[in-house]
Amino acid sequence: MHLGLIAGNGRFPFLVLDAARAAGHQVTIIALKEEAFPELELEAAKAPSSAVHRVSLGKLGTWVGLLEKAGVTHALMAGQVKHTKLFSDIVPDMTALSLLTRIRSNNTDAIIGAVGDFLRERGIELIDSTAFLTPLMAGEGLLTRRAPSDEERADLEFGYRIADVIAGLDIGQTIAVKSVAVVAVEAMEGTDQVIARAGQLAGPGVSIVKVAKPNQDMRFDVPVVGVATIRAMHAAGARVLSVDAGKTLMIDGDAIIAAADAAGIAIVGRRLG
Repeated sequence: MHLGLIAGNGRFPFLVLDAARAAGHQVTIIALKEEAFPELELEAAKAPSSAVHRVSLGKLGTWVGLLEKAGVTHALMAGQVKHTKLFSDIVPDMTALSLLTRIRSNNTDAIIGAVGDFLRERGIELIDSTAFLTPLMAGEGLLTRRAPSDEERADLEFGYRIADVIAGLDIGQTIAVKSVAVVAVEAMEGTDQVIARAGQLAGPGVSIVKVAKPNQDMRFDVPVVGVATIRAMHAAGARVLSVDAGKTLMIDGDAIIAAADAAGIAIVGRRLG
């Protein structure tokens, strides 16, 4: 398979690149200029089977054309594109402008879903962004040495009801809870900022609930946690992290569990279905 990798920021694209090449795939990388780490070119240069094109987020026609020219038949998206980019000075090309006229709202599902439909029209199938990273998906149950207390479990059960509604409305996928009260809700700012704000508002003892959307499309916007998440929680005094089993990418693998154990933070994988 000749795979296209549409890369945002973070280390997610690096993991996908390594895993796809290990599986024998040729990879053409569209590194979104405003987001992708500059080290991505260095990583791609380690193997002749990977080409990198750094293209602005708004130049949809350019980067889709590059994928077509390379003979790409399947593509995946990996890495974050900050939602606040919607309000930046990115200039869309005519292809992007045409696509934007098709959608009724500027939320994540609508925009990236429309991109997926456009790629399919051009003969490129957008696949599950975690297709090569199954071992890094969160497991079920208690994942750390420390288990949540009864009070923390009550916060989680309360938090699930709220977080599922918020995620279903495509507002955000993370909330902070303490004493059966919502402390902070994610919108465009991202998980780490929500955690920091929760610590400022409620002090130590906050529980963090990160969920998948009710009908999570695993082709994009997959929930991701890493060691940085644990560091943010430790700094804020947060004590418990819940993620959805099988729907959350634990990007640092076992290092996340080790960091949580060292900080006395409990991590649980919520069973879905």
